[in-house]
Amino acid sequence: MAATEIDVKYVAHLARLALTPDEEKKLGAQLGGILGYIEKLKALDVTGVEPTAHAMPMTNVTRPDEVRPSLPHADALRNAPHQANGLFIVPKIVE
Repeated sequence: MAATEIDVKYVAHLARLALTPDEEKKLGAQLGGILGYIEKLKALDVTGVEPTAHAMPMTNVTRPDEVRPSLPHADALRNAPHQANGLFIVPKIVE
């Protein structure tokens, strides 16, 4: 897609931007430059290159889930500032 085919006003409307005529010209030139780089990338031979989601390999650093006994009810309520009938009492928040 050439830079002349970009409808800058339409793109600005989609992005909810109000642009001045000078800004429209600048944005049109920038979008044209971006599309030029994309055309260069299309010319690359990527056969044999596996698709990736990240530039560096990502590993999950969390531990696997395992079933363990939970905190006893009395211990959970021990540091509660306010409690009643085995429940935490919290301030009422109404907006």
